[in-house]
Amino acid sequence: MLATAGPLPTGPDWAYEVKWDGFRAVYADGSFYGRSGRRLTGPRLPAFPEVIDGELVAFDSRGLPSFHAMQQGVPPAYVAFDVIRPDLPYTRRRELLERLDLPVSPSFDDGEATVAAARELELEGVVAKRRSSRYQPGVRSPDWIKWKFVHTGDFVIGGWRPGARPLGALLIGTPLPDGRLRYRGRVGGGLTVRDERALLPVLRELARPDSPFEPPAEPASWVEPLLVVEVRYTEITPDGRLRFPCYLRMRPDKLPADCADPADPGGDGADAY
Repeated sequence: MLATAGPLPTGPDWAYEVKWDGFRAVYADGSFYGRSGRRLTGPRLPAFPEVIDGELVAFDSRGLPSFHAMQQGVPPAYVAFDVIRPDLPYTRRRELLERLDLPVSPSFDDGEATVAAARELELEGVVAKRRSSRYQPGVRSPDWIKWKFVHTGDFVIGGWRPGARPLGALLIGTPLPDGRLRYRGRVGGGLTVRDERALLPVLRELARPDSPFEPPAEPASWVEPLLVVEVRYTEITPDGRLRFPCYLRMRPDKLPADCADPADPGGDGADAY
């Protein structure tokens, strides 16, 4: 089940949870699975009678969620926030979840206080969930509302260019129905030497002779549009480019088809929800 972006609702019909900076993962039959269906590596957990929805999260030296810590090899913990039971409302699902022997994302009644705490802890944002709502697998529902402190999005790499280092910038876009990409600009900020070492061999293996963008983007080394990355940005310019983009991470848990167009009000979709 996915959340809709928008202002947080208020009132007794809603519960509030923080957003976790990790990989969305379902736990079932002793294994973790990402949204794309790929198996993910996580902590050893006992078997549960329920299928669990949650997030694989690594924590930094301060005890705060940090995707950078995960990239540095810190083993992730699993934070559960739901059970996949479409027949039950949120309140009953939470009761089932809290009986299980595993870490559970807290649920709060006060949205304003939850936002303040999330900001203080430098978390991504807050998700409001309608207490009476049913779990709808695969649906982006208005019964879950996400409110983020920064804009992030998932984008597909279509090319790359050298700069001061061999990998200076990635050319990124969002999928079009015909399999090509709508160009959203290039991103060089945030790319580290470690990222370069991980990305360049894969990009070279995915080389293609022509541009996957429509309309064609600036000259570059083109690649098959298969790799998904998460990018932070301030806004979308009138010509559809990301303003002040910054590379955050690879998203091996996602497929190009999972990348929502940031111009779509329902889908600034890199986050776990």
